[in-house]
Parts: sequence; structure tokens; C-alpha cells
Amino acid sequence: MTTRPPLPPFTATTAAQKVQAAEDAWNTRDPGRVALAYTKDSVWRNRDMFATGRDEIVALLTDKWARERDYALRKELWAYDGNRIAVRFQYESRDAEGRWWRSYGNELWEFDAAGLMARREASINDVRITEAERRIFGPRPESERGVPFPLH
Repeated sequence: MTTRPPLPPFTATTAAQKVQAAEDAWNTRDPGRVALAYTKDSVWRNRDMFATGRDEIVALLTDKWARERDYALRKELWAYDGNRIAVRFQYESRDAEGRWWRSYGNELWEFDAAGLMARREASINDVRITEAERRIFGPRPESERGVPFPLH
């Protein structure tokens, strides 16, 4: 069986490691790589979209990153208990017309014993920003790991 450490039950340290690993993977914008962190039958709610299984997750992410150009993300651990983690996040991207957006959200994650995510529920709101208001420029530098990201 494939495992994806750290494994549940999570501690503050291992939950934070799991969150940073997810942020790092999502910032690659590689749907195939990201999907490997999920069970083969993982269930997602992402905004108003639902996906079940890695193939649907890859399709959802492929479409997402085709629309959300120059996507850059920050995640922060909110809470953890046993095999569950709650995360708040922000990301910035631009649309096909070149308009910039900051998206704020919360995720609820549930993991199997092997450390793969079996369930992900994400609620996301978008705010139009100017290019001058951008704060997220690519993956998080090493010096900022573990540092909370401001709300606005």
C-alpha cells in the first residue's frame, strides 16, 4: 500500500507539514502530481463542483488552471483532530482578460490511514484586485514557511 506521510493521527507539527506539502504541490499547477495525494476514490466539493476519484480531480484541476492563470497559493493550518485537518487559504490568479483576482477559502480534509486525502470540501470567494494589490508571487519562499499569511 502506498503511504503519504505524515500519517494520522496528526499533531500540530505533522498537520502543519501536511498543509505545507499540499501548498507546495498545488503551486506546481501539475494536476497529475496533485491528484496523487488523494485516494483513488476521493470525494471533493470545490465551490459548486463535485468530483469523485483521481481522474475527475485531474480534469477539475486541469480546467481550473487553464482558467486561473499565474495561480499562486498560500495555505494555513486552522485546526486538526485525528485524521482531519481544517485549512484557510488565499490564492491569486488572473483570468483570460488579464484581470487579477484574490480567492479566499476554507477547506476541510479527511485522510485515510495511509495519509491520502479521502475527502476534501472547499468553500471559496473571489475578490477582484488590481495588479498593484497583488501579494502572492509564486511559491512560498523558504523564509516564509510557517509564517501566517495576513487576511488582507
